[in-house]
Amino acid sequence: MPRLAPLAAAAAFAAACLHTPLAQAATPQPVQEPAAQEQAVQQAVTPVQANGQLRVCGLRLCNQNGKQIQLRGMSSHGLQWYHQCLNTASLDALANDWRADVLRISMYIQEGGYETNPRLFTDRVHNLIEQATARGMYAIVDWHMLTPGDPNVNLSRARTFFTEIARRHNGKNNVLYEIANEPNGVSWSAIRNYAHQIIPTIRQHDPDAPVLVGTRAWSSLGVSDGATESEVVNNPVNAANIMYTFHFYAATHDGPYLDTLRRAADRIPVFVTEFGTQTASGDGANNFARSQQYLDLMAQKKISWVNWNFSDDHRSGAVFTTGTCPGGPFAGTSRLKPAGVWVRDRIRTPDDF
Repeated sequence: MPRLAPLAAAAAFAAACLHTPLAQAATPQPVQEPAAQEQAVQQAVTPVQANGQLRVCGLRLCNQNGKQIQLRGMSSHGLQWYHQCLNTASLDALANDWRADVLRISMYIQEGGYETNPRLFTDRVHNLIEQATARGMYAIVDWHMLTPGDPNVNLSRARTFFTEIARRHNGKNNVLYEIANEPNGVSWSAIRNYAHQIIPTIRQHDPDAPVLVGTRAWSSLGVSDGATESEVVNNPVNAANIMYTFHFYAATHDGPYLDTLRRAADRIPVFVTEFGTQTASGDGANNFARSQQYLDLMAQKKISWVNWNFSDDHRSGAVFTTGTCPGGPFAGTSRLKPAGVWVRDRIRTPDDF
């Protein structure tokens, strides 16, 4: 649910009753005590109803009223492999049981993804944006380039894709664009030049949506290549309303990565569009203690985050046990792996900061 005070949520309650499946506006309801009424308001208002069009204000992500907010949610796995895990029941569970603010729609470009059938994968992204919108969640359109690691290799494809997506969804207030998942084996200047090509493509059709820019060395702000966040700080992308992405896997990425995130958040706008509690392979043992250190830092600094991943892949980083998709059940914890139980609890629990 949105990270807003009950009074802010109350303003949107009337509209929420008309559009939110949790509210039954057409059915007469018994008179409620004030505490019960407040709880009903909180349940009825979706993240998008409460926060509206997001924008980057200074170093933070802010809602339509200029209030700093923190989004928390889940990333899909590759749409070429685990599209069956994104259906009516699972997305209902993500919105209503997990209480997620945001769905990251991860569309791989290579590895059997977009380049093999641009029409099919673009239509899947269209559909998932609509599904997130219907449930009042934000949608991150993730151009999941990975191999090859230079985003400029896919520049023409990216222009085609983002032009269509931005044209179709520019009337919505819940879409964010992640233009390069994990650049690797390439310089920051090359990534920056790519951003200077793609951001205007998006802005031409959707001028208000935040754009998320991948950083060097698998979106580690350069740390995995022995660099620091200073290369971005000293040579930022020449565009407004953007954030830089940072990815971590807690069982692999220890103190230096955590320290980088802490420093960077005080110098540039950062959005953690992917993290896991296990190793960088998305598998192996979970390090929940270090994961909690990251989450505590992100709560303190209002850094939004998305966990990898909402599927039933056999690896430990996929939240559901193998065989859960497509039939579920997706709500509750009966089909969750340990990482799924852990992250669901932290999405559902309001932060204390």
